[in-house]
Amino acid sequence: MKEDILEQLVDDYLKFNGYFTLHNVKFQPEKTGSEYVQKDDCVASDIDVVGFHPMLKGTDQTWVVSCKSWQAGFDPKRRITLIEQNKVISGREAWQSFRELVKKKWADGLIAKIENLTGSSKFTYVTAVTRLKGDPEAWQEYLPFKNNLRGNPIKILTLQDMLSDLYKKTNTTVASSEVGRLLQVIKASGWKP
Repeated sequence: MKEDILEQLVDDYLKFNGYFTLHNVKFQPEKTGSEYVQKDDCVASDIDVVGFHPMLKGTDQTWVVSCKSWQAGFDPKRRITLIEQNKVISGREAWQSFRELVKKKWADGLIAKIENLTGSSKFTYVTAVTRLKGDPEAWQEYLPFKNNLRGNPIKILTLQDMLSDLYKKTNTTVASSEVGRLLQVIKASGWKP
């Protein structure tokens, strides 16, 4: 089930670009792994959207998308600082919102799940955000994240990027989703971004 509007937009964006999608894909560290801690790791996490494009190869074939629809925006440098300093945000440690990037055992669990679903451990990890505040490179090139994901690329995808792309690709054929249909009506009205 698509939980929020950002997940719905990611779904439409991926489908408009030829991807098949799955939602709320559960993963967790390997229970037999040496780093596994029952009380910390027994509850699975999930990836909001996984997109698979059968005609593409390499890391572009699979997109693993974590949606962060924070209305205040997403500041990559600040978020990294909060993670590095083990800060608590809204009652949770900052790293917990990105466990698959921050903790190797969770990254390994994610990679194993993606390989089980797609037959490949290669993918692009995408952080989809409502609004980006700052330089995406700080997040996309952060070495500990890249190491945990075994070199798979990391990308930030903004709501603005998705809407611009969807708006350009929207035509008069009835869209398959409410979001797509809304964009069609907006485009038909003559409004331009």
